Amino acid sequence: MFSEIAPRYDLLNRLLSFGADLRWRRRAVDLALEKAPRRILDLATGTGDLALMLKERAPAAEVVGADFAPPMLEIARKKAEARGLEVRFLEADALALPFPDESFEAVTIAFGFRNFADYEKALRELYRVLAPGGRLVLLEFPPPPKGAFGLVYRVYFGRILPFLGGLLSGNFGAYRYLPESVEAFPAPEALKAMMAAAGFSVRYELLTFGVAAIHVGDRP
Repeated sequence: MFSEIAPRYDLLNRLLSFGADLRWRRRAVDLALEKAPRRILDLATGTGDLALMLKERAPAAEVVGADFAPPMLEIARKKAEARGLEVRFLEADALALPFPDESFEAVTIAFGFRNFADYEKALRELYRVLAPGGRLVLLEFPPPPKGAFGLVYRVYFGRILPFLGGLLSGNFGAYRYLPESVEAFPAPEALKAMMAAAGFSVRYELLTFGVAAIHVGDRP
């Protein structure tokens, strides 16, 4: 599914979020770089937006982007080459990462964690590849907020976005999957508890009235 929508993925991200996804990613980069990491993994990197932002902001750091969809990675490599940025992109399974223990000082994931088949196992794997004192930054869509804004958002996210996304990408199933996966995702407090159970010291912040959330987990 992700491979099929790769050619229009960036365009749809900008259009369907009204450009807000770039602001959210920039905030995730700020948090990921607070401790000046030298080795960074951007997991579920997709077409590489966050990995490239990280490299631009921290040119001396080694940045690796990993994903399980080869067509996404091909686009990421072309973007890196066009911008003259040295980022290594490779295919990887988030539940069995091909890296030794304590390989990275920061790990970022933008809108990919909810697609993992086993959240607890993924968190254990992320903890494993982080060095002591390292940081995990998760940018995700939590379930829609309550109240009047949440009602409007649900209509857009559940009906309008899947139609527009399907029309522009040619894959209606992929954009029906998006709101379904968000509704099934743990609420921010539940995700915080899950990360704490994996050993992280956790805090989170809500963005744009709760449309997105960033969880920060530090490995002691």
